[in-house]
Amino acid sequence: MPDALSLSHVSKSFGGVCALRDVSFAVQTAEVHALVGENGAGKSTLINIVAGAVQADAGDLRVRGDAVVNPSPATMRSLGIAVIHQHPSLFPHVSVAENIALGWEARRPAALINHAERRRRAKDVLERIGARIEPETDAGHLSFAQQQLVEIARTLASDASIILFDEPTAGLGVDDAQRLFDLIRMLKQQHAAIVYISHRLEELPAIADRISVLRDGLLVATRAMNELSSDAIVSLMVGRDYAEQSVRSGKAGALADLSVVSNSSTPVTTAQAANAPGPPSAEGPRPAAPLLELKSLTCSASGVRDVSLSMRAGEVLGIAGLVGSGRTELARTITGHDRADMGELLIDGRPRTLRSPLDAAALGIGYLPEDRRRDAVIGEMTVSENVNAATMSGPGRAPSLLGLSVQDRESAAATAAIKRFDVRPPSAAALVSSLSGGNQQKVAIAQRAAARPRILILDEPTQGVDVAAKAEIHRIIREMAASGAGVLMISSDLGEVLSMSDRVGVMRGGRVVAILDRAEATPEHVMSLAVGGVA
Repeated sequence: MPDALSLSHVSKSFGGVCALRDVSFAVQTAEVHALVGENGAGKSTLINIVAGAVQADAGDLRVRGDAVVNPSPATMRSLGIAVIHQHPSLFPHVSVAENIALGWEARRPAALINHAERRRRAKDVLERIGARIEPETDAGHLSFAQQQLVEIARTLASDASIILFDEPTAGLGVDDAQRLFDLIRMLKQQHAAIVYISHRLEELPAIADRISVLRDGLLVATRAMNELSSDAIVSLMVGRDYAEQSVRSGKAGALADLSVVSNSSTPVTTAQAANAPGPPSAEGPRPAAPLLELKSLTCSASGVRDVSLSMRAGEVLGIAGLVGSGRTELARTITGHDRADMGELLIDGRPRTLRSPLDAAALGIGYLPEDRRRDAVIGEMTVSENVNAATMSGPGRAPSLLGLSVQDRESAAATAAIKRFDVRPPSAAALVSSLSGGNQQKVAIAQRAAARPRILILDEPTQGVDVAAKAEIHRIIREMAASGAGVLMISSDLGEVLSMSDRVGVMRGGRVVAILDRAEATPEHVMSLAVGGVA
């Protein structure tokens, strides 16, 4: 039996930069084939060639043994190929049912569209994947994770038999990810061919039969999934022995491997700095006021309810919870995107009213949203323009440098950010839209870091980022906390929350149901609270 999909000796270059070099890759019927590699390794180019969006410079593309001479998106869809991209491509101003219907109505005359059937089929496929979403909801009102689920539902409604999943669990919680795995196993039993692309290496053994590794545009290995450990996969990805080091030492929650400068010559840990007593008084030493404090903060419009928490300078406060628990909504309320209608927000002990994101920025609050393409970077602008966007005005503005023009300062800042965050390709003049998803995320974080915020709110900071880049982003987060910033980090990756956080807040139903010290924040305890357990 021929392979469901095969590429033979495929090469592709963009403006002299080689994205794929002589790559041969195949996925069989009833197989889940994992495809991994660092950001910029060539995964996106391979996907776009299979989808018909990009033409290969050389090589052969076959579907079920038949050569595809002039692939186009329409041709590849007609052959049963569907790509679920890392960022959903839904039409925001029409309903979920209408978006899903595109999967099967595209081949029908408009006069034959049955609106009752459209809604019924949308409801059926949403229930099939366990998505609790009303078909009549406008897609633009959904969260990022809900949009991903609708994108998956649309693909299933089209009866595709060769499906490429690009980082499908990047914005999903544990329960939604498990339902997706169950769905993929069911598709495999129905003889679908699945290409599964993910930077979450820990999930691959549970879902993949084989794995292929790309590095710098070359296919360096294809093996049975059970033949490679995670360390071996990472070594193949980066081309050297690699072992991700723990970001913590011990269980106390202190950033013991980092230090901040105190008034003495002896470095102290960030946890020590956060808890250091203030100047003595008649009443004895008193701790400094929290950098950020919320008292019964409520935003009725977004569903944030009665949230109370505090965060000190130098602290990483992780926020865990299932999709729909209110994590993103809380971040938007803190940063002035959604206005609170009850409760208080205090900075350095002083109540503040945030009417807009500009108010938050003026107070030194930085925000990285979960949907980078829509809210975090501007694809039509260059890397330099994106990196410098946050420093043109406000408290994070870079100091003027004698003898350097504005353009020189921007160029120097962009070059430094590219080197620090390992943005690939390393060109300040490259359009951000031309970068891979992980490199776009690096640019987004570089922009926030350039503004030097006192309070940094990160929503899914390592979403769609490879292992090496994830370690680098974690280093930057710890570095910013060590310099005295307070970091509130939201992540669907529970392991990331537990490893990075000094304390962990757990959300459910728009509320913070518990704040756990590092020693208390075990995976079992956090998940129990997230699904309704008792603190």
